[in-house]
Amino acid sequence: MGGFPEGAPCWADVTLPDLAAGKRFYGALMGWTFDEDAEERYGHYTNAFSAGKRVAGLVPKRDGRMPTAWGVYFATPDAAALAVRIRAAGGNLLGDPMEVPPYGTTAVATDPGGAVFGLWQAAAHTGFEKTGEPGAFCWTEVYTRDAAQADRFYEAVFGFEGRDVEETDGDFRTWSPAGAEPGPDTAFGGRALLGDAFPAEMPDHFLVYFAVGDCDATAAACVELGGRVTADPVDLPYGRMAVLADDQGASFAILQKD
Repeated sequence: MGGFPEGAPCWADVTLPDLAAGKRFYGALMGWTFDEDAEERYGHYTNAFSAGKRVAGLVPKRDGRMPTAWGVYFATPDAAALAVRIRAAGGNLLGDPMEVPPYGTTAVATDPGGAVFGLWQAAAHTGFEKTGEPGAFCWTEVYTRDAAQADRFYEAVFGFEGRDVEETDGDFRTWSPAGAEPGPDTAFGGRALLGDAFPAEMPDHFLVYFAVGDCDATAAACVELGGRVTADPVDLPYGRMAVLADDQGASFAILQKD
């Protein structure tokens, strides 16, 4: 079992139609290096590393209907028991938990609003080896049109400790692990509202953040590499952030911490 408490974000990966192009893009943008021996039996699933530490995964699309998107996984010591709680709280599983020997057990779920997230019961693959530093995962949040529904679901399923943040524009709530005092020192993610500023067709979804040393320079480099800036750099109480899309269309956010 990994060292992450249940409900903590423990892994993130991106599903891409062109794995080689993804390695070029993220290698140049984030300085990542990659597995050279990704196993064929798992579809050439590829780990990314920052300074030798495992930080993310790149997944070649097996089916054109799969979204080109980043996804986040929450840790659990018992994926089967967590699946029961998810269904009881109004969520769904896109298949029963599946063992991926020798790495762990996984499942993909949706919350009542349709936002997709993963579960990971670690074995040999313990998840992130580095977080909160440039080149590594640092935050995640779910965007929803029904804030009350999302709060009830995640706080019931994972026991998240919620805290409404008044100093931000709009309705935003941070989440800390079960039993922790909610606040900026313990929060690992949160819930944001899909308001009128978002296109009506945009579904509920998770946004994955990576820490960077210079938000503006990283955003400019993304464009040079063929990606897009979908939300310009902006200052927040916790740092400077932007939302980007890679050269294949997968969205993610970057955060330059204060």
